[in-house]
Amino acid sequence: MTDNVNSWGLTPAELRKLRGLKTPHGVQRLLDDMPYHLADSAWSPRRVLRENTSHCYEGALFAAAALRVIGYPPLIVDLEAEHDTDHVIAVYRIDGHWGAVAKSNYTGCRYREPVYRSLRELALSYFDVYFNLRGERTLRTFSRPVQMRRFDPLQWMTTEQPVWFVAEYLLTISHYPLITRAQAKRLHRLDGRSFRAGCLERAEKKL
Repeated sequence: MTDNVNSWGLTPAELRKLRGLKTPHGVQRLLDDMPYHLADSAWSPRRVLRENTSHCYEGALFAAAALRVIGYPPLIVDLEAEHDTDHVIAVYRIDGHWGAVAKSNYTGCRYREPVYRSLRELALSYFDVYFNLRGERTLRTFSRPVQMRRFDPLQWMTTEQPVWFVAEYLLTISHYPLITRAQAKRLHRLDGRSFRAGCLERAEKKL
């Protein structure tokens, strides 16, 4: 399918800003520079660009939109966890190998270089750094890539309305197991140093 920039709804200024990121790593740098916010929101990429802040879900949608502008298909993957929140990443491929761009409140759940031969390999690269506040490794499944063009009629890139419809769609699609039930029962909790490293500069709600 041919992508039509005129159908995205982005302004010339927004397009210039996103094109200026140039590479997936450039998109990641912008996400890393944004403060992580803890609101229960579902902003579109336009709103994220305007507010200059995002959380995991919003960051993934923003990354997919930015990757689209610089020439990659807008694809996201859902990582599903047990006793934890899911994580959404934007994925891209170079020379047949997968990489990822992501926003996370945890140190290790962000960017991946395009060196993974399959999406399963890519998803597994998050396993050891994906944990809850009890130190339990919680990642269990991953989804197939979701082509974000399917949401163009809903103006997912530019709407001022919440884009929960993408999250709702992720709940309906197939996910594939990364480990067996027996392996899950044998998992150990993170050691203290790994836990502290993974939580470095973690945003927390103020009391």
